Parts: sequence; C-alpha cells; structure tokens
Amino acid sequence: MGEQKRKEIKKQQTEFIFGKKNYKWMLIGLGIIALGFVLMSGGGSDDPEVFNPEIYSWRRIRLAPAVILLGFGIEVYAILLNPNASK
Repeated sequence: MGEQKRKEIKKQQTEFIFGKKNYKWMLIGLGIIALGFVLMSGGGSDDPEVFNPEIYSWRRIRLAPAVILLGFGIEVYAILLNPNASK
C-alpha cells in the first residue's frame, strides 16, 4: 500500500500546471506585447532645443497601447486556458 501511494505522489509532482497549448499562447502574447512596444518607440529628437511633433503620432498614441492591451488579454487567456479540456 505504501509503495502505491509513493508512485501516485511522484506522478502528481511531475505534472505541469500549464500545457503546450498554454505556452504557445503565452509566447504569442509576449510577441504582440513586444510589437506594441516597438510601435511606441522612436520619435525623439537628437537636439533638445528642437521639438519633434512626431511623438504625438496616431501610431504611438492610439495603436501601440491598443496592441499592448491586446497582448495582455492574450496572456490572461493563456493563463486561464485549460489544457486538459480536449481530453
């Protein structure tokens, strides 16, 4: 009886919380978040005396934060996704 219980405990310890599907969605979400930060970058000026109005472009003010929020939404989905639902 004790041997069987040890085997069950060992089996429970080797199971991961997330499955392959979860990690795939997490990587997709991280890629989208990184894309949002790339879209937000740039627009600065080399000379501090010169103002560059490009920092207020539609891409940096509207698109990049929306892409980042979409990436965080995908991350939440990846965490809440049940990898054993199809089994």
